[in-house]
Amino acid sequence: MLSAILERYKLSDRIVVGGLSLLIVAVPILNLLVPETSVLHVSTFTVTLLGKYLCYAMLALAVDLIWGYCGILTLGHGAFFALGGYAMGMYLMRQIGDRGVYGNPLLPDFMVFLNWQELPWYWWGFSNFGFAMVMVVLAPGLLALAFGWFAFRSRVNGVYLSIITQAMTFALLLAFFRNEMGFGGNNGLTDFKEILGFSLRADGTRIALFVTTVVLLLGSYIVCRAITDSRFGRIIVSIRDAEDRTRFLGYRVENYKLWVFVLSAVIAGLAGAVYVPQVGIINPGEFAPLNSIELVVWVAIGGRGTLYGAIAGAILVNFSKTQFTSLFPEAWLFVLGAIFVLGTLFLPKGVVGLFDRKSK
Repeated sequence: MLSAILERYKLSDRIVVGGLSLLIVAVPILNLLVPETSVLHVSTFTVTLLGKYLCYAMLALAVDLIWGYCGILTLGHGAFFALGGYAMGMYLMRQIGDRGVYGNPLLPDFMVFLNWQELPWYWWGFSNFGFAMVMVVLAPGLLALAFGWFAFRSRVNGVYLSIITQAMTFALLLAFFRNEMGFGGNNGLTDFKEILGFSLRADGTRIALFVTTVVLLLGSYIVCRAITDSRFGRIIVSIRDAEDRTRFLGYRVENYKLWVFVLSAVIAGLAGAVYVPQVGIINPGEFAPLNSIELVVWVAIGGRGTLYGAIAGAILVNFSKTQFTSLFPEAWLFVLGAIFVLGTLFLPKGVVGLFDRKSK
């Protein structure tokens, strides 16, 4: 059945699907079954690092769908990522119970420290995993729906829309920094113990989180590719290239934009949800406008409007960030800027465009 599905897609899509499928099988084997003394062993630290990169790849995929295919340059997708992460973080905090520093079975430690007397109403239900997963989708989805409904129907486009999305994520950053909001303030949510009854420190749990991340990335890629290859996808590309002409032909451009924007936000929220249990913390820093700008850099370097280029760009840039921040911690942003400028000048179609050129 998988081979039948793959036959419908190009070589690049087959490579992505095949590579992700291989990770699902190979990484657990190399981590759990291969001895630590072997050169083939993949450490739990490496598994977590790979999972983090793939969460970023999923986030870049969401940005590429809305920017690369629909032409909407958003500088606020970090907000959707963070909202999904906070929804997961609230569930993980409720699972701590009386094992916190203050031993309160109902209130998280930061609420006890700040003298909260009762659990806020918006924390109700987060002790249930199913409810938390619904909120992972609803929180970014509803924000995108409300924001997009007003913005697109007001025909806000171009740099103005980019600035407004950046203002949105900055406003959320300021709000979540406040202790009165009940989300941990500057420190955020951390010190997680378990998920679904399994310790987050166990190797098996780390592998399960990694596999879940790969499966979500694979599913998101297939969904995005199915959309972009469909009639709907051709319409959103026409909106990107000639919005006024598409509207003149009778298409409700605002509805198409809104639909893609909400779907993109949901994918970003899912990425945030699997990111948090792997890194062990979520704080307001994830709302920082700089993070959302970085997402655009990942997509541009990898290859805008390709989907697989977004995945490649996210992994490449974040791997480089891991290396350069350890070697030149104060110069990393300059390195990132240089990569972006050089990539724009010499690789206008991104890294994957270089391979496409060679294959012709």
